[in-house]
Amino acid sequence: MLNFLFRSIALGLVTAALLLVVMPSLRPNLSNAELPSIPLTADKLQISFNNAVRKAAPAVVNIYSRKYTESDKVQLSTQGLGSGVIVSDKGYIITNYHVIAQADQIIVALQDGRVAAAQLVGTDRRTDIAILQVEGSNLPVIPQNPDYKAKVGDVVLAIGNPYNLGQTTTFGIISATGRSSISLDGRQAFIQTDAAINEGNSGGALVNTQGELVGINTASFQQATELETYGISFAIPFPLAQKIMDKIIADGRVIRGYIGIDGQDINSVTSRLLGSEHLGGIVVLGVDPNGPASKAGFEEQDIILTIDGHKVNGRQSVMDIVTDLRPGTTVDILVLRKGEEITLPVLIEEDTRQ
Repeated sequence: MLNFLFRSIALGLVTAALLLVVMPSLRPNLSNAELPSIPLTADKLQISFNNAVRKAAPAVVNIYSRKYTESDKVQLSTQGLGSGVIVSDKGYIITNYHVIAQADQIIVALQDGRVAAAQLVGTDRRTDIAILQVEGSNLPVIPQNPDYKAKVGDVVLAIGNPYNLGQTTTFGIISATGRSSISLDGRQAFIQTDAAINEGNSGGALVNTQGELVGINTASFQQATELETYGISFAIPFPLAQKIMDKIIADGRVIRGYIGIDGQDINSVTSRLLGSEHLGGIVVLGVDPNGPASKAGFEEQDIILTIDGHKVNGRQSVMDIVTDLRPGTTVDILVLRKGEEITLPVLIEEDTRQ
């Protein structure tokens, strides 16, 4: 019975197709006016990021660091070059620490032809951030969007001064976020991109297609590992760079909180056993015997759930929360120990590690 039914349906479809071929009048009557017209011209197909570059590029400066020569303590010689980004109409510039680390004098060249000596406001070696300031009127400021979140696949442009060729823009996508494996101590997360970042690009701007600042270009994988690679470069996320800048402007240096524990994210199996309410916690693997956590009674295998009322979301989250805590304050840390939740008050100390 089924075979007969299938044969009948197939025969009907074939017959209908033949009728449409033989008698065109049976086809639906669609006039040319009803069909969408999509002209495929060169102008329509062109993709350009000119608007983004025009918004961002004027605020990206060339930085020349100069050092006194050993033979003549009066004469200055150009020691290195890099890039920087003007982020405030007060003349604050974010660049990399390694760009100006050995400098006795720092010269900043704007894209409009102005040249000025820059004052060093402060540095932070751990994040490779340095803050400069220049005086001037009508300084170009790079667009900033606090609501923008860097995502894998976003198109980005790297703007800087590679090899002192002059301002150059390269193009790519964000390949990864939160990349901490190239950090010496694993304490800093980078944005990974395939936009070319070469010598002289350090301190320059990584921007999105709206010209908004995404990150501060800091290194290529070649610089980090001395391996010959292509398409792997890194940038410091702008929210982190801005936080470091605000701390340097306020205190002259970066003051970080410290509790003295080392931990790792709990795996998916453990998180299922603990329950969804404990998702994001980290397992304590080590405790500094002289640190605040040890004095507060922390033990290995404790699972940190909240810090000062803030629910943690992995190891990076714990580091971010702790470093923002003010030394000298006491915070409550909720831990899970052998199935029981315990609150441990911890006196925050200053992190003096470099």
